[in-house]
Amino acid sequence: MNAPTTRRLTVAQALVEFLAHQYTERDGRRHRLINACWGIFGHGNVAGLGQALLESGEALPYLQGRNEQAMVHAAVGYARQCDRLSAHAVTTSIGPGATNLVTGAALATVNRLPVLLLPGDTFATRPADPVLQQLEVPHAGDVSVNDALRPVSRYFDRVTRPEALIPAALQAMRVLADPVDTGAVTLALPQDVQAEAYDWPEEFFADRVWRVARPAPDADALAEAVRLIRGARRPLLIAGGGVHHSEAEDALRAFADATGIPVASTQAGKGSLRHDHPADVGGIGHTGTATADALGREADLVIGVGTRYTDFTTASSTLFAAPGVRFLNLNIAPFDSHKLGATALVADARAGLEALGKELAGHRVAKEYEAGYTAAKAEWECRVDAAYDAGDDSARPSQTQVLGLLDALVDDTDVLINAAGSLPGDLHKLWRARSRRQYHLEYGYSCMGYEIPAAIGVRLAAPDRPVWALVGDGTYLMNPTEIVTGVQEGLPFTLVLLQNHGYASIGGLSEQTGGERFGTAYRFRAGDGTYTGAPLPVDLAANAASLGMHVIRAATVGELRGALAEARGAKRPTCVYVETETADTVPGAPEAQAWWDVPVAETATRPAALAARQAYDRQAAGRRRHL
Repeated sequence: MNAPTTRRLTVAQALVEFLAHQYTERDGRRHRLINACWGIFGHGNVAGLGQALLESGEALPYLQGRNEQAMVHAAVGYARQCDRLSAHAVTTSIGPGATNLVTGAALATVNRLPVLLLPGDTFATRPADPVLQQLEVPHAGDVSVNDALRPVSRYFDRVTRPEALIPAALQAMRVLADPVDTGAVTLALPQDVQAEAYDWPEEFFADRVWRVARPAPDADALAEAVRLIRGARRPLLIAGGGVHHSEAEDALRAFADATGIPVASTQAGKGSLRHDHPADVGGIGHTGTATADALGREADLVIGVGTRYTDFTTASSTLFAAPGVRFLNLNIAPFDSHKLGATALVADARAGLEALGKELAGHRVAKEYEAGYTAAKAEWECRVDAAYDAGDDSARPSQTQVLGLLDALVDDTDVLINAAGSLPGDLHKLWRARSRRQYHLEYGYSCMGYEIPAAIGVRLAAPDRPVWALVGDGTYLMNPTEIVTGVQEGLPFTLVLLQNHGYASIGGLSEQTGGERFGTAYRFRAGDGTYTGAPLPVDLAANAASLGMHVIRAATVGELRGALAEARGAKRPTCVYVETETADTVPGAPEAQAWWDVPVAETATRPAALAARQAYDRQAAGRRRHL
């Protein structure tokens, strides 16, 4: 009997070889599961994974980042653009390199997007203790800073022996490819173990396919769902990110065409229907449209498809106000299917919508209901036009006018990326999404600094699509360093950098909650602790140029129109820099159409805080538990 064939490699070499042979498959289409590895090298990975990646060549391409958190953001942007069927790995040194992964890992897990984290770890054999950058925990000798990644990872393992890599790597791939469990996956790799050789079974390196199934709904649950929909007079469907992840947009459109049920969208689900589809009523919740929120308040049945029902979607449990409102949740994850006391339809979004459509053949909402939301949608579109109206070409543009000029320029191929600040609210209310992956808002974690690295990830996944990173000055200052990566890799994307000299979103929230915009402006500080006077002499456009971007400054509406057109056709990373008008006389996005719960101090000495608490108590009285 012949002995099993083995290959002698280090742990790092074996892992890289293993990753190069992992695939996902859905609907008969195969994809590389791990398409590249981002890395910043230091002690803990330079002599292990660094050497292995060098040897592998193009088997597992290497991408050089500048900030560990940003590398995860880039990987997340890539995975989302790939519908979670392909992902990237990220490797770091031990110590601060590893802990810098935590925010990115949380973002990936919150948004259910796959990323493989490979942080270096301290010595498993402990030849010296402590080593450089080692955290000493007196009561636990096996703890390292990598343990901070446990609560933000969907799967975590520390590979302390070479042979332990086999089950750990297989479990890691299982989780990454699972649409229910996916998120950040961490394999902590002690630096001595990375370099240790082992005789690996050849089967470990064979091509392995992880099939991404489309589970169909249970027959009894489907029958109950059909009964609820047929009995509803004012149903409203909420499309979440699961519609996109499942590639269920065509099924949703067919469902809406057949039933006439209006479709609202979360931040992650926007674009599930084109903006001009008759049933699309726009964003839902605190940053939603008046049309969608009015329908939410009156709905007797809310059909959630692929949504997690965050507080922005539910307006902190105040939006769905009809006395007998019921919920029907179609979601591949049982955890999300059962939220809000819903009837759960656990299934893939596309498979579930197709099954519902078949069983509902001939059913349609009343003509009066359809006519009502159609008229409300037309009225809202007039408000969007007013906000977008660019007016005088010689004037300084407002933020919504910037969006209006961009709206007039783009087509179905463009991708807009944003995550934090005041832009998500304006975009959710106003943006007219033209295609399934045009609207890329990371609002599960709403992480400042996401946009620029995510633009790089999207561009890697979709090299032929124009990519726009929309960034305010506050977000830019958090994480501009991956501009250098975009320049190095020759990845054209456009950074639209809006300068309003502070945190506009939190400034507004501070004012609403009695904080009087304290600590939210970028201005000189006076002796009494207040911030007054002229803006700081900071030139962010010059900073972007110093990092290698081509910068176009636009001071007026007319200049901005030309700058955006020039940037869209650019063949190198380009920044359009514009200082936006913030005066109250400038048309802007309509105010929030629904509440968001941010508790206000019960006792205070300043009148603004006292008034804010009274307003808070009035709104909080409308909260309800859906059981």
